[in-house]
Amino acid sequence: MTNERFEDVIDALDDVLDAEREALLAGNLDEIGRLLERKESLIDQLASLEEADRDPLEALNAKVMRNQALLDSALEGIRTVARRLSALRRVRSSLETYDEKGERHTIDVAPDGAVEKRA
Repeated sequence: MTNERFEDVIDALDDVLDAEREALLAGNLDEIGRLLERKESLIDQLASLEEADRDPLEALNAKVMRNQALLDSALEGIRTVARRLSALRRVRSSLETYDEKGERHTIDVAPDGAVEKRA
């Protein structure tokens, strides 16, 4: 492959990694998904090229590592929200109390959806 082809792939991957970073920072999960397919294709093309200039690859690796850290943080945030929503659902369906011995007791609350009003 030509040096020009190598540089084209490097430049395109660099642009995709920058766009991925922006999508991660904006929380745009749809865009991240769309960019993934393009990124994988470019990485496959890069792997098939014979050029071995390390400098552009090291710069790309730094961007990949940066984006991976952002992605890991985003995933942890999503997991935290999921855990919090699960805890809120449990609170709506039961009440946990402790007795004088420190033992936990759960009281199930069955929401029947009806509220009785008295005048």
